Amino acid sequence: MKKDQMPSGRRMVLRIAAALGATTAVGLFSTDRTGPPGAAAPARPSSSPFPSLSPSPASSAPAPAPGPAAVRPRRGPSPYRLQPMTSYAPSRVERTPVLPPVRQRPFLRVSGVGNTMVLTFDDGPDPRYTPGILNTLRLYRVRAMFFVCGEMAALHPDLLRRMTDEGHVIGNHSWSHPLIPKLRPSRIRWELGATSDIVEQTVGSAPLWYRAPYGAWNRHSFEIGAGLGMEPLAWTVDTLDWKEPGAHTIVRRVLDGAGPGVVVLSHDAGGDRSQSVAALRTYLPRLIDEGYHITVPRR
Repeated sequence: MKKDQMPSGRRMVLRIAAALGATTAVGLFSTDRTGPPGAAAPARPSSSPFPSLSPSPASSAPAPAPGPAAVRPRRGPSPYRLQPMTSYAPSRVERTPVLPPVRQRPFLRVSGVGNTMVLTFDDGPDPRYTPGILNTLRLYRVRAMFFVCGEMAALHPDLLRRMTDEGHVIGNHSWSHPLIPKLRPSRIRWELGATSDIVEQTVGSAPLWYRAPYGAWNRHSFEIGAGLGMEPLAWTVDTLDWKEPGAHTIVRRVLDGAGPGVVVLSHDAGGDRSQSVAALRTYLPRLIDEGYHITVPRR
């Protein structure tokens, strides 16, 4: 496993050219809560949101500032210059996707944009619980991340489309929720690749983030995830809602663990998640009242 490092040589030049005007995977987070769902958030400084892991930031070159217009002699319009020149226009250059580096461990938290927190929900979508979570998020005009399983996404494409329409981020949580370290690399590639494919077919773009089931990562999963264009995101606070401890306990765990940069793990499928739905209705407004900006990562 190679450590994260700044690319060099010809590869560096190509990557900079492809990344002009774009945001790096770990360079920008949105904190827009007051605008309508799906509205573009204001740009933030391009610094790593995970300083504890010290990933190498992808470099990008700012576009040059326009200079003063050239002074030309005054003359009448040329009939030739008024003719369309589409037949001579250069073809649109296809940009090579910029793949993230292969990480050695997942990101655990975000930082760099004030009192931000990220709410994440795994294993869905499930029509019994996901709509209730989406309703609460919409009520408070908050966006979240949903790490979906491919087999669930294939059954409920309408919920994937709703997630995207309301500004949420869809992440990859494998197809069938297996224990990744026990799989052959070819199977890991299928689990992640098939899930990215169904998400892209449904909403028009593939996930840019992934999370290993059970939080069980290995070298192959980092390599394959990066090859599919995804960054690994784990969590800071585990609500353990899958144990069905009661809505009150889930609320207490979230509020006790709240802090700048915290990523909260909950579930919207995989069992009875009614407690998770009820808990969100309690802790979300309290987090907002305490000054937290509930955010989603942007790439």
